[in-house]
Amino acid sequence: MPHLFKRFQLLVHFLLAVFLIIQLVGPVHAQEDASDNAETDATQSDVFQAPVVVDGEALFHLRGTSALPASERAERVQNQIINAAEASEAPSVTITYEQTELGTAILVDGIQVSVVTAADAELEQVELSVLSQLHGDVIGAAIASYRANRTDQARVSGAIEAGAWTIGFILFVTLIMWLYRRIKRRTFEIVQRYLKGVETATAEHVQAEAIAGLIRYGLNFVLLVVFFLGFYYYLSFVLLSFAETRYIAEVLLTYLTDPVLVIVKGIVSYVPNLIMLALITWVTLYIIKGMRVFFDAVEAGTFEMRDFDKHWIGPTFNIARVVVVLIALVFAVPYIPGSDSAAFQGLTILVGAMLSLGANSVVSNMLAGLFVIYRRSTSIGDRIQIGEHIGDVVRIKLMETHLKSIKNELISIPNAQLMNSDVINFSKKTDGSGLLLHTTVGIGYEEPPAKVEAMLIEAAHRTKSIKTKPEPFVLWTALADYAIDYQINGYTTRGSIIPRIKSDLHRNIVAVFNENNVQIMTPSYMADPPEPKIPSEAWDGHLAHEDDQDDANKA
Repeated sequence: MPHLFKRFQLLVHFLLAVFLIIQLVGPVHAQEDASDNAETDATQSDVFQAPVVVDGEALFHLRGTSALPASERAERVQNQIINAAEASEAPSVTITYEQTELGTAILVDGIQVSVVTAADAELEQVELSVLSQLHGDVIGAAIASYRANRTDQARVSGAIEAGAWTIGFILFVTLIMWLYRRIKRRTFEIVQRYLKGVETATAEHVQAEAIAGLIRYGLNFVLLVVFFLGFYYYLSFVLLSFAETRYIAEVLLTYLTDPVLVIVKGIVSYVPNLIMLALITWVTLYIIKGMRVFFDAVEAGTFEMRDFDKHWIGPTFNIARVVVVLIALVFAVPYIPGSDSAAFQGLTILVGAMLSLGANSVVSNMLAGLFVIYRRSTSIGDRIQIGEHIGDVVRIKLMETHLKSIKNELISIPNAQLMNSDVINFSKKTDGSGLLLHTTVGIGYEEPPAKVEAMLIEAAHRTKSIKTKPEPFVLWTALADYAIDYQINGYTTRGSIIPRIKSDLHRNIVAVFNENNVQIMTPSYMADPPEPKIPSEAWDGHLAHEDDQDDANKA
């Protein structure tokens, strides 16, 4: 068949397009080709030339004038060739030539269809007689093909070919539907089989379902694109099977095939850049892997680094990794498609402006996070106080620090606030004595101060978490209107349970003062009672209940 080779070539283009879509090939630039095409179009428009097209085939180009534009002249010749082809059904064509005042006239079966002028010969840069002979041969072949493609045998052959393409398309759609159902059933099983580590690490079954959903969506999108391409080429091949619709088919194929060819050419021309990007990526990954091995050795103690805390290892590795990646990006940017275009440069400026205008707090928190990590004032596991919040440091991130309060609450504090606030660390040891725990009570002037100091020291001795050496001691913090403020001080090394220690100390102070019939006058004093305000008898350990209250009411 006359168009068998062309259809085979288009089929190859179709398979190539499917392969490129499956591989998720990104857009590539063909600026050189575009500029060449623009120059060619400009040249053609300068000489006023237009092609003569019959059945979708460009036979030759004709030159026009301002009085008779090239497109109009080409359309006239095209219509005359078609009229000559439809005037007879004979398989043979007789081409004759006749000299006229305008040039060499080409006659088909005695009917003039075209005139080759000296301007046409000048455009093609050949002799007028040679160009006339070439035009005549092309016209004769086009008319013969036009008649052959419209015979009953050609129409039957076209119908058979269209039927074959239809059967192939039905099989193609069946395969797509089978793959769609197969993907829907098998994706989750495959994800569970090969991504068990993700599900185990997260301890959540939803992770596997989410990953399966993403993969399923991607595969279904690829199938949808492949189906669209298949339908597009199927419609084009069916239209290509009939002479009357062949021109429409070739237009449709041109819309899709030309971009695919541009993509292929762009990929081929971009291979050296891809190799360079792959090399930069490999070197970057190799350097990061080497840094990981080094920091693991430091963490294991193989390498000793003076004044380098172990909790610095992870953040330092992350910072070094980011620096290496940024350096790699600097080297890789010139090899990225479109990096030298105005659009890429404008996008870079826009992103920089957005970061500079809207990321002040983010940058300040990041820098504060680095200072928090490296200034050694706070470490994971320390109990600290920031303003009104007291808790244990459970995580120091680049943007924020997480505390677990003594009430088991998770408190998130921005690192900028952590840097600008006073931080009390109850876990850091400044010397060997420990933290100095203290509390204050007010006792009247009538009580002997030595007795009061002895009672307070006894209460401190009864508190288990307060050290006996160094000895607890008492300070007089104020001489108030009605009482002396005594402050008991004791050392402890258990900063993580300070609220519990203070509670025990207060309990022991009340017990010792009650035992010695001494009244605590804190927080205020109005007058001396006839008897000290202390419990008259010990508690029997029994709490009143609702039933006891009902019995009392009945009595």
